Amino acid sequence: MAATKAGFIGLGLIGGSIAKAIRKYYPGCELIAFDKSRESLALAVQEGTIDTACSSIDDNFKGCSYIFLCAPVSCNTAYLSQLKELVGKDCILTDVGSVKTSIHEEIISLGMEECFIGGHPMAGSEKSGFANSKAHLIENAYYILTPSAKVPEEKVEGYRQFVSSLKAIPIVLDYKEHDLITGTISHLPHIIAASLVNFVHDTDTEDGLMKALAAGGFKDITRIASSSPVMWQQICLKNSRNISHILAGYIHALERARQAVDLGDEGALYSMFESSRDYRDSMPNSSAGPIKKQFAIYCDIIDEAGGIATIATILASNNINIKNIGIIHNREFEEGVLRIEFYEEDASAKAAALLQKYRYVVYET
Repeated sequence: MAATKAGFIGLGLIGGSIAKAIRKYYPGCELIAFDKSRESLALAVQEGTIDTACSSIDDNFKGCSYIFLCAPVSCNTAYLSQLKELVGKDCILTDVGSVKTSIHEEIISLGMEECFIGGHPMAGSEKSGFANSKAHLIENAYYILTPSAKVPEEKVEGYRQFVSSLKAIPIVLDYKEHDLITGTISHLPHIIAASLVNFVHDTDTEDGLMKALAAGGFKDITRIASSSPVMWQQICLKNSRNISHILAGYIHALERARQAVDLGDEGALYSMFESSRDYRDSMPNSSAGPIKKQFAIYCDIIDEAGGIATIATILASNNINIKNIGIIHNREFEEGVLRIEFYEEDASAKAAALLQKYRYVVYET
């Protein structure tokens, strides 16, 4: 389906990134947006991402080929009744939420199934807001589509092609299956990370030794605990039934691990670590999943004045942007003294090759 006019309800990180992708690949498309943040709308107009900033959900949204609901999950369902009279028969109404059941149920109750195809671009960042949006955020990322039961097949295929044209990877799922899958591979890990960080906080020594020594593996597996509390609060509330069931299964798995430790069961312990290693290593090395991959390299440097500055200068002079850089003090599970993190995979690969050219010893993750 050609995009002649697209509307956005919410213009944060995801909404802004999709809008920028549409602007890039469909430069003639008219883009309009409503957002509670006037600053975001002003910036989007100033940058040329959108043509019209709307102060409310009004007749400006009539005639859209696509309308994207990009507000928080709990807000998206509330906006549906306002959109019902504005969505034309040829329009595809979609959302970008990571929980699908609640909005599908509201769509059914409002009789809007013939136009709704749920969407979930499995991309993101620890930074939020339109200011951090970028056209390539969804590039090569899985983009789950959850069509309503009454959506014509040609609409589903048209939207699948449209998502592909934005360089994302569309996958069609039933909305209930989507919530079970993302509950396991996305929602559960965030809960684990948050509870693990809180556990360390609550059991730390008075002088904070756990916090001081925590690095390497601990920081890697708890990185996602830095995500938005509001967003994850809403996700847990909206996908509570699935998450509760999944947590029960995971707690049972932890009990089996504790039993193996208590009994000194060498076979069970070895099997647990071997099977997890093999399954983890069989996963594709890409960032298309729901938890965004970090792009980092580790580098050996000698402890001398200007060592880090020299590396930073080499990378900067070759137009390679650094996201974060620092000495790794706890290297129990890592090779390399210096950790350098980048925004993109290409930058990470180029940096590794460049530093090796300068005879640095580099370890890629």
